Amino acid sequence: MNIKPIRSYKVYTKMIDAPEEKRNDIYRYELMQPFEGKWACYHIPLKSPTKNCYDVIMASSMLGYMEPVKVDESQRENVIRLSEDDFWKQCQSSIERSLKCFTDSGVDLPTSDYLFTVLLANPESPYIKLSDGYCGDGGIPGYIFASLTPSDYTMARLPVALAHETNHNVRFQFEKWHDDITLAEMMVSEGLAENFATYLYGEENAGPWVSKTDLHTLNEYIKPIIQDGLDVQGLDNLTAYLYGDEIAKAQNYYPVGLPYCAGYACGYQMIKHYLNKTGKTIIEATLTPSREILQELKDFWE
Repeated sequence: MNIKPIRSYKVYTKMIDAPEEKRNDIYRYELMQPFEGKWACYHIPLKSPTKNCYDVIMASSMLGYMEPVKVDESQRENVIRLSEDDFWKQCQSSIERSLKCFTDSGVDLPTSDYLFTVLLANPESPYIKLSDGYCGDGGIPGYIFASLTPSDYTMARLPVALAHETNHNVRFQFEKWHDDITLAEMMVSEGLAENFATYLYGEENAGPWVSKTDLHTLNEYIKPIIQDGLDVQGLDNLTAYLYGDEIAKAQNYYPVGLPYCAGYACGYQMIKHYLNKTGKTIIEATLTPSREILQELKDFWE
């Protein structure tokens, strides 16, 4: 198993010292090019052939990463914090530990090479604000992103988030992504990932996408709305159910009356119910097709 970090602070330092007009290309070709395979899965080029068209710069901004032109002297202290060697070792250890859970259980992972990096987040992004300053992206096998606004809190929490993202990375080596994925299937994947993270790091370290929702709100308010939307498809419809109305509105999608990350919190409890009911381990469940998991969850909605 080959797990390689792309130490973003080295590139960010170069960007700070470069003229503003050079920063986009430094970001493209020195920080994002190693992840070109990931971007290609979304049909996003490193650089658009025509000006102001969709490419990795625009996509990064939409995903809540700091825009390259804003990586200037004002970010020097954040980049210095991001350069802490122990932090990168903890991040790598989280990914190694997560993958080892599967290989030690006899799982033959099709993907053997993994790249990861930690990016500066845009502190004004609604998702970053609501997620207490950090988040991740691990849906494409072999590639793992995390982003944060550096602080003692976010840097301590990031290894837990990376365990969540590594679980996605493993699952999608076996459960292939499809564009018509339903809300129910998305909740299965998110519930598995966060149950895996708490399996490794303890329930007290659950991410804000779970911990900010209390059980009373979940059972009395969220579940009935979610249940009515289990079959919805498409990002424009899924977003409010998964992330909540505030983020949906910020992205010009439709609100459905749900708080922050309601779908994540519901998915977490849904998979916890599944694990307790079936006696499966989180390792076994991660490799179980969504349709089989959902068949066992009808009583969760009663």
